[in-house]
Amino acid sequence: MRIAVYPGSFDPVTYAHLDIAERASRVFDRVVMAVFDRPKKNLLFTTEERLDLLREAAQGLRGVEVASYSTLTVDFARSVGACALVRGLRTVSDFEAEFQMAQINQSLDATIEVVLLAAGRQYGHISSSVVREMAGLGRDPVEFAPPHVVAALRQKFAQRG
Repeated sequence: MRIAVYPGSFDPVTYAHLDIAERASRVFDRVVMAVFDRPKKNLLFTTEERLDLLREAAQGLRGVEVASYSTLTVDFARSVGACALVRGLRTVSDFEAEFQMAQINQSLDATIEVVLLAAGRQYGHISSSVVREMAGLGRDPVEFAPPHVVAALRQKFAQRG
């Protein structure tokens, strides 16, 4: 069985993330969308909230499951028997960052390949940060994220007042 790990903060999950996961599931037997619970960024949603939102969003994707991790990504990948890490690319700057990370991961574990999937043309402009910003400014990002994610964003920003 060919297993891939698709790591990210998924804060929140977007249609772009789901597109990459669905396309990766055509290449791999099993794709683990792995929520990193300790990223060096300001998160809107807790790890548990991100997991819940991602589980609901991914439930219809064949061969895709959701987990969290707090170790090095290659160590998590090794622990689930993955042969590859999947990453999505939207822009040239994404490529530069992902290329550097791929080289680091290769030096940590050369047996785990990095597969970079270009965002579908209808998703290349979508990012979690844009979705959060839109929601924070009172616009429901219905074209960028699943309805349950939009509802969670609305509730999160309403709580912040």
